[in-house]
Formats: sequence, structure tokens, C-alpha cells
Amino acid sequence: MAVSGGADSVALLRLLIDLRDATGTVLTVVHFNHQLRGAESDEDERFVAELAARHHLEFYCERGDVKAYGAAKQLGLEAAARSMRYAYFRRLLKEGVVNHIATAHTLDDQAETVLLKAVRGSGCRGLAGIYPKLQLSNGKLQERGTQRSAVSAQPSRDADVPSIVRPLLAIRRKDLEGYLKGLGQSWREDLSNRDLRHARNRVRHGILPRLEKNLNPAVREALAETAEIARAEESFWKQEVSRLLPQFWKAPAGSGRRSAGELTCHLPEHLALQRRIVLAVADSLGLSLEFKHVEKIVDLLAFGAKSNGAVTLPQGWTVRRERDLLHFVPPSAEADLASYEYPLAVPGWVDVPEISSRFEAVIISRNALHDPQECLLNQAVAAGGLVVRNWRAGDRFWPAHTEAPKKIKELLAKKHLTGRERQSWPVVVNARHVIWVRGFRTPRSLQPPEGAKRVLVIREKLLDPAT
Repeated sequence: MAVSGGADSVALLRLLIDLRDATGTVLTVVHFNHQLRGAESDEDERFVAELAARHHLEFYCERGDVKAYGAAKQLGLEAAARSMRYAYFRRLLKEGVVNHIATAHTLDDQAETVLLKAVRGSGCRGLAGIYPKLQLSNGKLQERGTQRSAVSAQPSRDADVPSIVRPLLAIRRKDLEGYLKGLGQSWREDLSNRDLRHARNRVRHGILPRLEKNLNPAVREALAETAEIARAEESFWKQEVSRLLPQFWKAPAGSGRRSAGELTCHLPEHLALQRRIVLAVADSLGLSLEFKHVEKIVDLLAFGAKSNGAVTLPQGWTVRRERDLLHFVPPSAEADLASYEYPLAVPGWVDVPEISSRFEAVIISRNALHDPQECLLNQAVAAGGLVVRNWRAGDRFWPAHTEAPKKIKELLAKKHLTGRERQSWPVVVNARHVIWVRGFRTPRSLQPPEGAKRVLVIREKLLDPAT
């Protein structure tokens, strides 16, 4: 088990020593020296080593320069210390030095964690707090368990899987200290736990005691119960979203696609499920999203089927909507798009995989038009052949109902597009002009003359991701 030398971990060690004959447990003591308090940190290490020797227990120890690691990784001291400590635990489990590592997180730790998560802004996942078990899977520690205690009278199916367990999540710190005093067992006091510059210490020594006095004497138990409820909720939602996700989320099909995956906009109507699906997609891509990012993506779902839009995410990612799909675009894809150019027969069609669209040029009777908003062209503009391509610097277009031609760059600037979407925006050209631009009305000079019975229409259709 992990022993820091503090009251909580020393109490857990003494409890496990008392129980080892009944449980058949072989105990090993593990200690990580964070080297944050100089000689005091070394004294902690010496205290734990002597405690292990007194009870004839095997002792493993590692040291790490937490300050240097935190500076290199841009982490606070608490986060850096935890990262290094758990990397050591993970290595011991992976190498088979120990099968399980017990840590002495208490009900008080749980209450502090839930309160910190709540005030910093968190959903149900954050309110789940400290999990009773972290199970080693594929070299990573994954959260397991919904009950406060990781110890059960009934052996679980994964009892032999290497893991970190927290058997004291239902026990108050003050009760453990009383237990140690009854044994006459000393422990080490970490004076940095009194340093109010750290948020957790302000919660521990100031905020929670005031809440107990002024609002709820059992506030710690209430917060711990909130975590237990949230963990059960998370367990249910994780299973439910895993079951539903394949119906809505598809990896890109075809080498021409530049997105990391596509999410259909036709999600279930319930907002809670939409948020969960978006978070699951982000998790699968290694993206950590805040609430504001999830809400912006959910807002894209509410756009009309003919609308386009984009959201910028952390780590340089982008989500862009094209018709009925949300494309999750990695940062490399924004700069990775090559120019495209395809001949378009009249009549005929051509697929443009770079933007997942099919373009059709049809000549039909004016009276057969079903959509009065379609852009009509004079058949003569196709005399020299047509080409579909992405717009280029210097291209100009004169949309109907405007006073003069404009650079396409200026027209697109008003659409608030992502870099990739702007770069790949399609146009159709003949030998002399840009005759069609997605989202803009046909130039008046290129429209069919009055009385023309047959007209040219260019249509864009989104390709099915499965094709």
C-alpha cells in the first residue's frame, strides 16, 4: 500500500496489518518522496521505511523532483506531484511488483474534491469525485466502481486485475486519528497542508468548517453522497452512450476526407444525451472539452439542414457543420488541404471527395423547376466546358442584387468560416468567368434570357459518408 507518513496512510497500514491474517493479504509498503520540503521530505521517507521494517514489510521507494517536472510540464505543484506519484504506482503495477496499491483517501478528501470541482465548474463526471478503484488497462489507470468503499465481502470478477483501491472513502479523517492515538502510533505532520496559498487547504481549513457551522453539520457526508450518486449516474450514461454512439458517429470514409470523424446532426432530441454524445466523441479523439465548447457544438446541431457553421476547440481542433454532418477537424488538416479541380460535363456530374460533395450540371425545362430559389444559368456559359474547383486568390464574382463584382475572398469573409472550409469553398468556372459560387445568387449577366425554355442548373449534393 502507499504510505506517505501522514495520519491517513499510517492508519490504513495499521488497519491492513491487523486484518492481514484474516484476509490472507501480503503487504508491501510503497513511498514516493516528492522532494518538496527538503530535509522534512527525507524524514518522511525515513519514518515510513522504519515503520515498514518494524512490521517486517517489504519497502519500495522512489524520489522525484516535482518542482522541475511541474515547470517542464506547466503544472501546479499538486498536479505535478500526483502525476509523478501515480506514474510510479502504475509502473509498479505494470511490472508486477505489486498486484494492488491501496491509498488512504478519506471521506474528507472526497468532500474537498467534490466542492472544488463544483466551484470551478463541472458536470456529473467531475462531481463523481474520487473513484473507489483505478484499474490498470492497456497501461492506463481507468476509473472503476460506484460505491464509496473499494472493499467488498463479495469478490468481483476483476479482483485479480492490477489496480489502485481507496478503501477509506467512507471514513472520516478524525476517526482515523482517534484510532492511531488509541494504538499509541505516531505519524508525520506535513506543514505544507496548512499553507493557505493552496486551494485545497483553504477548503479544508476554512470553507468546509464554516459550511459545517453555518449551513449543514453533515456537509462532508452530503458532498460524499453527491459523489456516490454522480458515479452511479456516470456508470449508467457511459454504458448507454457506448451503446448508442455507433449509430451517430462514423470514421471518415475515403482517402480524400480531411476530418477525423463525422457526427450526424440527427441526434436524439434530449439535450442531456446530445451533450453526452459530443463528450464521448471528444474523448475518443483525445480532446478535453469545457462546458462552453460542448454547448457551441450542440448549438451547431440546431442549425438548419442547409446551414454551415464552425466552432473552434482547444488544441487547434475545429468542428464544422456541412449540411447534416459535423466534421471534427484536427489542426493538421487545416493546412493539409491541397487544391482540387475537376471537369464537370454538361449534362453530367462529378464527385469532389475533398469536400464530400457531388456536383451536377443539368439542363431542364424552366417549367420543371421545383425550387424557385435555384440559380439558373444561360446554357451558353457552358459552351467551352465547366470546371469545379476551390476558389483561388484573385477570383471575382458578381452576385445578383449587388452593385459590383467583388473578390470571393471578401464575400467569404462575411460567412465566419473555418480556415479549412474557407480554403476549400467550391466554385464553378468556364473559360472566362466564375459562374457559380456556393451560397450566392447567379450573376444577372449569366442568367437565361427572357423566354428561354431550357436552362442550366448547377446543384451540389452532400455525399453519403458510407459511399
